[in-house]
Amino acid sequence: MPGLEISILKNIHDAEQAEWDTLVGDGSPFVEWGWLASLEESKCVEPSTGWQPQHLIVRDKGKLVAACPVYLKGHSMGEFVFDHSWAEAAQRAGINYYPKILVASPFSPATGARFLISPAAERLSVIKMLGEALRDLCERNSLSSVHVNFCLPEEAEVLSDIGYLKRLGIQYQWLNHSYGCFDDYLAHFRSKRRNQIKREIREMEKREIDIEVISGDQIPDDMFPVMFRLYQATVNNLYWGRQYLLPEFFDLLSKRFRHNLCFVIARQRGNVIAGTFNVKKNGVFYGRYWGAFRDERHMHFNVSYYAAIRHCIE
Repeated sequence: MPGLEISILKNIHDAEQAEWDTLVGDGSPFVEWGWLASLEESKCVEPSTGWQPQHLIVRDKGKLVAACPVYLKGHSMGEFVFDHSWAEAAQRAGINYYPKILVASPFSPATGARFLISPAAERLSVIKMLGEALRDLCERNSLSSVHVNFCLPEEAEVLSDIGYLKRLGIQYQWLNHSYGCFDDYLAHFRSKRRNQIKREIREMEKREIDIEVISGDQIPDDMFPVMFRLYQATVNNLYWGRQYLLPEFFDLLSKRFRHNLCFVIARQRGNVIAGTFNVKKNGVFYGRYWGAFRDERHMHFNVSYYAAIRHCIE
């Protein structure tokens, strides 16, 4: 498009935070500057981990008018799309599948805008321009493919029109249908399931397990290293678990992203035994990481779902 200049940033810090976040607006918190910068600065995302930043930006007379988080990927870990069969088929055909180009928020399979565009710009036209620029970048560098993960439907439609293939997936999401309280939500279940949930909640009380929700500035500093250990406990307890995040990432979020965070903590006799790391923005609650220092029956659903749903309703 005339007058627009496209360039690549090797580091999100090369973009001004205010400019980048103006493009994000009310969109996904996982493409905000603070989230992406914390991943890069903590070295969770860097070439040695298979994530080489190649962020695409568009300027009009020096002003940032569009951007998208782009990575040169050396593997398919941390994407939650599982295209390993494609990689295996490419290998059998003698094609180098990696590296590939990925437009996504690392380790965050939450649907949201992947093309960040100024409200003053013609959104669909700019999406098309960026999609074509990504395709050209792929072809010029003899890369196997471009992937745009968990994008918005309108973005998928534009990309489909210029030759991208659609990849379908399924997610389960909870919607608040104007419930007045948690019991209103339970009323939608059959009596057997409703009574089962109530029994599971009472079980926490019997075991003297207290569950609390703390958000934003209410979260104490000393809770961030605890949350990392809970995250690490889940990774270590699952034979397929992979640790993508480092303690430094949680520390950086405590300084620059706390306003978007919400922790659900389970304590027994004052000691933290489980918790979830969640992100909140614009009326949406994103459950991200769960962990427990020991197993307690029914605790996972109480902490990860029932307390979170109650919090959303309240």
